[in-house]
Amino acid sequence: MKRMIAYAAHTIALALGLPASTAFADTIAAGPYYATPSWDQTLPSSTRFIVLSNFNSEAVLDRETGLVWERSPATSPLTWVAASQVCIQRTTGGRLGWRLPTIQEIGSLFDPNASTFPPVPAGHPFLGIPAAQFTAYWSATSVDVHPDLAYFARWFIDSHTHLPYVQLDVAIPKSDAMVTALGWCVRGGLQGLPQ
Repeated sequence: MKRMIAYAAHTIALALGLPASTAFADTIAAGPYYATPSWDQTLPSSTRFIVLSNFNSEAVLDRETGLVWERSPATSPLTWVAASQVCIQRTTGGRLGWRLPTIQEIGSLFDPNASTFPPVPAGHPFLGIPAAQFTAYWSATSVDVHPDLAYFARWFIDSHTHLPYVQLDVAIPKSDAMVTALGWCVRGGLQGLPQ
């Protein structure tokens, strides 16, 4: 009954052009799980990330961006082509519709001020993120003037400061079978971003 009332309230709000804030999915966290995504907001990890029980707790909603991430990203390095295919065929949480993230989207998960590995916000709910001192993730973003090159995000120890450093601007040939990185699949997001 509560779900029917919530759906009716959501439908009425949309019809009137009002923002609808009622959540329909069950979550592990208490309270509404969805905030209108806005890349200008910053939320603490305790309210930013929500484990989605309606995805069998295998996915995490990022309330800052509106993106849904795999809770456990891949742990085996793949070529860009293989990582892209794995995401397209992924059924995490019993759902299709996964893809490689853009460089901006993957970058939104990393904390450039982190002093430990992995450089993701403290208190995040993700599982299996490598704590290795060098880790790289593929993105779907191609270099504008060289569409055969893809950006990837990586973190490593800076040789001068000896602190973790996140780099988002490394471009590698997509077809290079010798270059591998990890894939972290995502759903949703802004369709107009460059791929």
